[in-house]
Amino acid sequence: MYWLKLIEQFNLISVIVRIFLAMVLGGCIGMERQKSKRSAGFRTHILVCVGSCMTALIGLFVWTEIGGGADPVRISAQVISGIGFLGVGTILVKGHDHITGLTTAAGLWTTAAIGIACGYGFYTGALIGTLVVAITTAILFKFESRGRKKNRKRYLYLEVEGTARLNQYIDWLNQVFKARNIVITPPHTAISGNVGLEVVIPLAGNEDMAAVLQTLREKDGVLFAMESISSVE
Repeated sequence: MYWLKLIEQFNLISVIVRIFLAMVLGGCIGMERQKSKRSAGFRTHILVCVGSCMTALIGLFVWTEIGGGADPVRISAQVISGIGFLGVGTILVKGHDHITGLTTAAGLWTTAAIGIACGYGFYTGALIGTLVVAITTAILFKFESRGRKKNRKRYLYLEVEGTARLNQYIDWLNQVFKARNIVITPPHTAISGNVGLEVVIPLAGNEDMAAVLQTLREKDGVLFAMESISSVE
């Protein structure tokens, strides 16, 4: 009980415990992101969590040691909005219209909140928050992946030159994926000004999508091809 009361107060020992706890919890979240080969990994999450913890500690220090009506949560409140700028760096726009990295950005934002909780000595909240994040990113992701596998469809996104030969491209796609009953969504004008096509194809076993994409990219007039996460049919 003595040690519990000690780390709940604002002193040298509690400061050390809170900073190292933030490092450990941030590292736990970052480790999973690192294994998933995300742009923000182990070190980034540690720095975000420890930095957020420091803002809370600074607020407590000013409030405890200097006083003068200082608000101990004012600095930390800016972290919640400011961390969004860091999260933007993990969000990538692929193929001009397709966005990835939202989960990593949300994870960074949540990691910052966990760091703030550590800084204020809200240990229970920090630990439970870390557990929930770990479950969400590691375990629930598997259920999401199973759902996608059950769907047994792949989504490809292509951009082609102009509309003059659009019907030729569509006929060619039907030949590439013959007897697949593919679905080609209505063409649209991409941000780049090219014509975008979404192709939904039934999954064929352990098909090498890299080889399929390479075939598409080698076609004259195809400017861009990628596997998409879109679910438009």
